[in-house]
Amino acid sequence: MKTTEIFSKNPYKTILASISCILWGSAFPVLKISYGELQMSQNDMIARILLAGIRFFLASTIIFLFITFILKKSIKINKTYLLKLLIIGILQTSLYYFLFYTGVANTQGMKAAIIGAMEIFFVIIIAHIIYTNDKINKTKIIGLILGFLGIIIVNWGSSFRLDFNFKGEGFLILSSFIGAISAILAKNLSRKLHPSLITAWQMFLGSIILLVFGYINLSSNAIVFNTKGSLLLIYSAFLSATAFSIWYALLKYNKAGEISLYKFITPVSGAILSSIFLPNEKFTFNILISLILVVLGIILVNINLNRD
Repeated sequence: MKTTEIFSKNPYKTILASISCILWGSAFPVLKISYGELQMSQNDMIARILLAGIRFFLASTIIFLFITFILKKSIKINKTYLLKLLIIGILQTSLYYFLFYTGVANTQGMKAAIIGAMEIFFVIIIAHIIYTNDKINKTKIIGLILGFLGIIIVNWGSSFRLDFNFKGEGFLILSSFIGAISAILAKNLSRKLHPSLITAWQMFLGSIILLVFGYINLSSNAIVFNTKGSLLLIYSAFLSATAFSIWYALLKYNKAGEISLYKFITPVSGAILSSIFLPNEKFTFNILISLILVVLGIILVNINLNRD
């Protein structure tokens, strides 16, 4: 079977997109447990930024090794692509995670989940403007509504205030917009570069910025490494390497506005996995309804694609 068919035809496309989003969802409980194991202060954003830098540096190393020894390809790139990769790295890895971590620390969990889902809206809107074959239609709108309802329901019951904090909600909106731009830039570049190369290089370049910024500003004993914490860090690097590699390949072979709808799986799977691995989290009826709504939205979009 050709690579094009694996990443663009069902059921393979749906399975791969779901795996990618479930891996991202697993990052929520993994990071929460990691912060405790590494004895990181809840409000120490510098420590989180440094940890993100380590995570994505390790992730880029994993992908470079995969390209070299499994794909049997060179990791060297033409210098003409370096600036584009640096821009994606700054946006997707450095700036996105700086804004995201800061925003989450300064707002409520329910708001963070809802605002984070705005990236899907931004991708669909930008794709509608840029691409002639990726326009907004009724099916996408219904899929968006179902997915967005799922995000609201999974968080229903949390205290919800309507106040606005720029370092909280503002930063999360910016991170969602930047994530959408990064996805479009990666899709465009994937016409010329292998998706794995794009993933590895943007992570490597972006992680260097996070590492330097975090290391310079880090307080003493802000992170205390141990065996369990280190293993969780390695897993978080693995999930990032795998999820981003799959996602960039999916972006290469599919319309950005359609594939982005699968990202509604991420917060729902995060809630489910948190209920399994975190002692204070429980699987609720709301989570079940959210999962059903997200799945219905994805099925609806794929039925429409098959008819087309």
